[in-house]
Amino acid sequence: MNEICQSCGMIMESSGHGKNADGSINNDYCKYCYIDGQFGKNETMEETIESCIPFRVNDTDYPNAETARSQMMKTFPNLRRWRK
Repeated sequence: MNEICQSCGMIMESSGHGKNADGSINNDYCKYCYIDGQFGKNETMEETIESCIPFRVNDTDYPNAETARSQMMKTFPNLRRWRK
C-alpha cells in the first residue's frame, strides 16, 4: 500500500519517505517535505499548495493549475500537518 505525505499529499514510494533527526525513516512525510527531523520549508498550507502546483499539473487528476489548487485546497486541511 502506498502512503501519502501528510504535508504535501504526494504518494510515497519506498524511497520517498522523509528522515527523522536520528536518520530513521519517517512514515508520515516525504523526503521533500521532511529532512533530518524537520520540515524543509517553513511555509503555510497555502504556500505549500502553491509550491506543489508545478509538480501536479501533469497528473491526471490535475490537468491545470486551477484544478490542482482547487483540489489541494480541499484535501490539504485533512492532512496531519495542516489539521487544526
